[in-house]
Amino acid sequence: MKIREKFDKLPVFLREDRIKVPTTIILLSLILLIVLTFIADWKIGLTVVLLILVTVWLLYNSTDYLIEETNKYVSDLSYRIKKGEQEALIQMPIGILLYNEKYEIQWTNPYLIRYFENKDILGRKIEEIDKELAGWVKEYETNQMQKIKWGDRYFEMVIQEEIGVLYLMDITEYANIEEKYEDDKVVFGNIIIDNYDEAVQSMNDRKRSNVNNYITNQLTNWANVNNVFLKRVDDDRFIILMTKKTLGKLEKSKFEIVDQIRERTSKQNFPLTLSMGISHQTSMTQEKWKDIAQLAQTNVDLALARGGDQVVVRSADAEARFYGGKTNPMEKRTRIRARMISQALEELIANSDKVFVMGHNYPDMDVLGACLGIRRIVQMNNKEAWIIMQNEQFSNDITRMMDVIGKDTNLSKYFISPEQAQEMVTEESLIVLADVHKPSMVPAPELMDISNKVVIIDHHRRGEEFPKNPVLVYIEPYASSASELIAELFEYQSNDIDTINKIEATAMLAGIIVDTRNFSLRTGSRTFDAASYLQSNGADTILIQNSLKEDLDTYLMRSRLLETMDFVVPGMAVVNGEEEHAYDTVVAAQTADTMLSMEGVEASFVITLRKDGRIGISARSLGQVNVQRIMEKLGGGGHLSNAATQISDKTILEVKEQLIAVITNKEESKGEQ
Repeated sequence: MKIREKFDKLPVFLREDRIKVPTTIILLSLILLIVLTFIADWKIGLTVVLLILVTVWLLYNSTDYLIEETNKYVSDLSYRIKKGEQEALIQMPIGILLYNEKYEIQWTNPYLIRYFENKDILGRKIEEIDKELAGWVKEYETNQMQKIKWGDRYFEMVIQEEIGVLYLMDITEYANIEEKYEDDKVVFGNIIIDNYDEAVQSMNDRKRSNVNNYITNQLTNWANVNNVFLKRVDDDRFIILMTKKTLGKLEKSKFEIVDQIRERTSKQNFPLTLSMGISHQTSMTQEKWKDIAQLAQTNVDLALARGGDQVVVRSADAEARFYGGKTNPMEKRTRIRARMISQALEELIANSDKVFVMGHNYPDMDVLGACLGIRRIVQMNNKEAWIIMQNEQFSNDITRMMDVIGKDTNLSKYFISPEQAQEMVTEESLIVLADVHKPSMVPAPELMDISNKVVIIDHHRRGEEFPKNPVLVYIEPYASSASELIAELFEYQSNDIDTINKIEATAMLAGIIVDTRNFSLRTGSRTFDAASYLQSNGADTILIQNSLKEDLDTYLMRSRLLETMDFVVPGMAVVNGEEEHAYDTVVAAQTADTMLSMEGVEASFVITLRKDGRIGISARSLGQVNVQRIMEKLGGGGHLSNAATQISDKTILEVKEQLIAVITNKEESKGEQ
């Protein structure tokens, strides 16, 4: 019985089967040994028995010691573990906070207390102590490590929502090292004086030298103040080097040097503007210098394509950021460029089996006129061109014009659907985008996956989305319309036997009229030249007026929209339609134009439900507000004074709130509008 009690006192691991089995084998082996030794010699057998008995007696007597020391060791180890846990909770440099289902603080270790201004926090809600911390506790996913900045410190945070525990590890030292690494990354940039040649061509040498010295001094002073390396490499070009930290400061100031140069040179009667393209190393890769420089050049090209007078900042793994662009672009296109584009287009047509032309979805008069103009140019070069459109996207004015086109069977047969185009297109086909350059905005973007021969003729400022490696690009943001650009191309076609007909001239002139609001916006001498050419080729202004007429329902819809007009900020007015009523895109555009004629309206925004189920915004301005930048924030684009966007999966109220947030956000609107 005593032996049994001692056995029960042994630690559990000594009573497991893994111990019992080898012990049993040893006992059986001893018994066998005793039997064998007695058979061999009883004296040896007796000696072995005595030795075994003495050993068993010693083991029995040492059992108490073994039990006592084992239990003492286990108890001491358990105590030390618990003590270590307690010390870790209190002393370890990890903040620990326990809270209940009501987000009331139940306990926190001393390490975390130091980060609270108010030390009396037990029993109070986290939100009362720190709203920012409460937001993280409620918002962030459980058991996921998050990096946060709390006050002036950086932490790695883990929340265990199921047991109500928050862990915070201070990583400020490592974050500062990472921040310094990011701040010291190299930034490369190009600066171009947009209109240098035009500004100095009539100056004498002395005045030209004064202009050069003025620009150099202004940029040098700016570079010295901001710790930027500046080097002039040509009359109208500079290169700059800086750190990413310096770039951050310049972005916060919205590159004010661009505005300063424009304003100061304008006052001195030699108006000049700057464009900058800037790139830098990314956090994920270490690009070669030539890659950074190439991207900087691409960025400055993008700035110029958007009309100049702006800065484009972009790295390899991020979207472009735009600053400036506050003025309408100055006209720089020449007859020489138009002739070169016309001849290049002629060669591309000759080397293609067929041509497909398309504009943006929900075509307007400019798209229709531009597509008809390209089709005629292709026909003049003895090839066939097909115009891709979707009938269900036609507005009232386009429907009226298409009814007229439908009476001309030789012309109407060239209008096809995207499905038909996909069956006809080949690798040798030429794809022409007219009045658009974003693949996502055309009715058949899949054609560009089959044929990589893409031509772009557009008058909108270029955005980030762009076809890959187009064979010819003619983007002139200072032109009134795509129809104007295409009208100029006719003059330089080598084969002018089968020239433009009356319907085509009418549609193109209608495109110019609509985009210029009856020649009141974005209208230059070249616009009137193009209009004169189209008029001389039979453009019917009466037909244009009939096509652009609005019915009573359209007038009433526009009036209903205007009743909701509200000024978000002084000069910027917003109207919105009903959630369940779809408006034609033309009605929205006309409403935005009408708002500009009202006193106190510098920029207008019309939010309506479109027939395709998306929410559309039509934006217009008189030139003081850059509505293009505002629309780009919402995924759209356009011109400084004429832009739009379409948003999916949102209500009109949600889109309105989103628009108001962009307009009223000082960081986004300052210097960009």
